Amino acid sequence: MKTQTIVPLLGALVLAACSSMSSMMGAPAPAKSTDGMLVGAANGMTLYTFDRDTAGAGKSVCNGPCATNWPPLMADDAAKTSGDWSVVTRDDGKKQWAFKGKPLYFWAKDAKPGDKTGDGFNGVWHTVSP
Repeated sequence: MKTQTIVPLLGALVLAACSSMSSMMGAPAPAKSTDGMLVGAANGMTLYTFDRDTAGAGKSVCNGPCATNWPPLMADDAAKTSGDWSVVTRDDGKKQWAFKGKPLYFWAKDAKPGDKTGDGFNGVWHTVSP
């Protein structure tokens, strides 16, 4: 083969290998740890779990008005389970992130990153430790 043929072929092979490696590594986690608690990766807002959700059940019991006050950490249709992260299906068919089997929520009354005014609310809402 001529060099003119080999170089583009090698470039295509390298590109394919890199693409495969990035898909194996998976998407970034939907949350990060800040000050000992999980916060949304995109907005930095505190994340909570709800005691009435059963870990590993694959669904959320916070729907309707509950979800208005406690907005779910939504996942897109391509989201995949990885490590402590899983995806549950909501009553409306949309996807939500769960950590260690428990669906994750924001609290509508938290105004800025670092707020955790929902912690302990009604004795059933709790911040999430990584």
